[in-house]
Amino acid sequence: MKNRFIKKPNKQKKKRQVIPLRLNILFFVIFILFSALILRLGVVQIVQGETYKRQLEETDDVSVTKNVPRGVIYDRNYNLLVGNSAVKSITYARSEKTPPSEMISVAKKLDKLITVTPDTKLTERDLQDYWILTHEKASLARLTKAEKNLDGAKAYKKQVENVTKADLDSLSSEDKRIATIYKKMTAGYALSQVAIKSKGVTDEEIAKVSENLESLPGVDTTTDWNRFYTYDETLRSILGSVSTEKQGIPSDKVDYYLAQGYSRNDRVGRSYLEAQYESVLAGQKSKSNSVLDSNGNIVETVEKYEGSKGKDLVLSVDVELQKKIEEILKDNMRIGKASGGSDLFDRAFAVAMDPYTGQVLALAGQKINDKGEYEDYSLGNFTTAYNMGSAVKGATVLAGIMSDAITENTVFVDQPIVFKGTRPKSSWFNRNGERSLSLNPVGALEISSNSYMYQTAMKMAGAKYVYNGPFRASPETFDKMRYYYNQFGLGVKTGIDLPGEQVGFKGDDKTVGKILDFAIGQYDSYTPLQLAQYGATIANGGYRIQPTMLKEIRDPSTNGDTVGKVATEQEPKVLNQIGVPSSAIKEVQEGFYAVTHGGNGTGKGYFGDLPVSVAGKTGTAQAFYDGPKKESAMAGVWNTTFVGYAPAEKPEISIAVVVPWGYRDNGSSDPKINMKISAQIFKAYFDLKEERAKAGKDTSKVDQPINNKAAAAAAQTKLND
Repeated sequence: MKNRFIKKPNKQKKKRQVIPLRLNILFFVIFILFSALILRLGVVQIVQGETYKRQLEETDDVSVTKNVPRGVIYDRNYNLLVGNSAVKSITYARSEKTPPSEMISVAKKLDKLITVTPDTKLTERDLQDYWILTHEKASLARLTKAEKNLDGAKAYKKQVENVTKADLDSLSSEDKRIATIYKKMTAGYALSQVAIKSKGVTDEEIAKVSENLESLPGVDTTTDWNRFYTYDETLRSILGSVSTEKQGIPSDKVDYYLAQGYSRNDRVGRSYLEAQYESVLAGQKSKSNSVLDSNGNIVETVEKYEGSKGKDLVLSVDVELQKKIEEILKDNMRIGKASGGSDLFDRAFAVAMDPYTGQVLALAGQKINDKGEYEDYSLGNFTTAYNMGSAVKGATVLAGIMSDAITENTVFVDQPIVFKGTRPKSSWFNRNGERSLSLNPVGALEISSNSYMYQTAMKMAGAKYVYNGPFRASPETFDKMRYYYNQFGLGVKTGIDLPGEQVGFKGDDKTVGKILDFAIGQYDSYTPLQLAQYGATIANGGYRIQPTMLKEIRDPSTNGDTVGKVATEQEPKVLNQIGVPSSAIKEVQEGFYAVTHGGNGTGKGYFGDLPVSVAGKTGTAQAFYDGPKKESAMAGVWNTTFVGYAPAEKPEISIAVVVPWGYRDNGSSDPKINMKISAQIFKAYFDLKEERAKAGKDTSKVDQPINNKAAAAAAQTKLND
């Protein structure tokens, strides 16, 4: 019995030794696992933490931008030219992972809530895609076993090919409405808003959609805008246009705009002022953070930055003067069209500038289209060029002085210039040399002596004139003369703040005798704006000022009654100074004054009824037609021009008027509409000035009222209707 009792404790002792060993092994394994877990967590958090955080932000928290209303555009007197009309809009933003089936589902729901007219531009491919999405099983069943094994794009192509005409004919009006909505939904880029409906959206539709937003992922109700133009066609070609959401950013500027943070379907300025000042007018987009679920759907959007409306442009243009000049052009073009030989006459231009600041007061152009209707052609002032004739003779005189060919006191006898083997070249009033006139620069400008300019050009060429002898000159004289003309803005870009400016055309006939034609404005061609810059340079005493359409940039209006605070004022920019003594400039100014006031002045009799004195230079150029009527190409025509300023003693307005192809060179008479237009422009300017003085209008105040709110409201209503 004792032996049995003694052996029993030994068995218990043996069991107690086994249990701790197993526990130790278990604890060791747990320790290893926890160590590995801690190590892995350390690597994830410390080493790869930033990477995972960035990936999380990219996939789950995405920044979405929305456009803001563009800045508006005023004239110099704070009349609204271009504004924004707010419109209700129903939009959609898809994620990168949103499947087409879900988009179709949303489109079907929207069709029940809003009224959409089927798009007449739905293509056959649009309808094929819609049929496949709404008949997925039937479409796949039509594929052969081999076709099903093709890669996605090739297999889908086969699905498209298998859609029959009967399939498309079976689509109802409801189907086509849904297809229209779906097409709009797919037009935008991922996480960018596209308008499903932005015209004619009713309050009831907004309410219905807003109530069902939870079941319409990606859909939102917001406010969009459309541009309206208070004065219809006035300055329309200069103001430019804005792209639609469908057009987006221009294809030739994709990289530029994308680098600036734009989306491909953003609305941007497409042309002229809207394009030139895009960075000012566009404003800063609002920014929101959209939280996406695991499927990439937007589940929550939080606004981070509400954005800021674009700044407003205040143009240098006086819209009332602009409108008056446009009517002046039309009225006188009718007179011109009633005259003989005017079948090729279809356009006229007028530029008005402040000669000291370069601010463009009016940039008017009118063109008669194929239907006989007048249309705005303001842009032709800097995109088309013509021979300007004698209007450029002031530049010829000063070029002669700058090159030391002549002085302020040089006298030439007006006489026909005859070279051996050529026809005589003479002044219009002295074709046979019956008059023997000794002329200085003032007298030569007064009666528009061609002979004086010929002899000046010969001096510049280093040629000695011998009657009926040869004319020997270097072709480099053309470049020499152009160099001096460029100082006035003739033959070079004026620098105006508008895209697409042309420099004109250089004559390519290097016959040395053409140097004489150059001197009287019948060789190279210039734009009306270049002629205006040249005239302003004479008017202000020899400073070539860069013309500008901009007066100032202002912050957006805060109350809708007055314009915003000034953000930037446009300062005058001097491009160069004419390299002659002030006395030489005054000599030409006296010549311009003699043109309109002298006993033999070519412009006398047109400006006597004005309250101020006018100085200027007339021009008539024998040219060749190069307009749209190709069957009449190179027909002989006459261009008539005028460049001048007022008051003559202290100019505040400088103008250039160009009437190309006014009448044929077939014995037709000159109706002188260039002179009539010029006189009426000066009268319109000073009449407006007097009216405003009587009304006590002061445009120097800081808080300027928006002056044409009623007209702007009417234009906005017209657009919405």
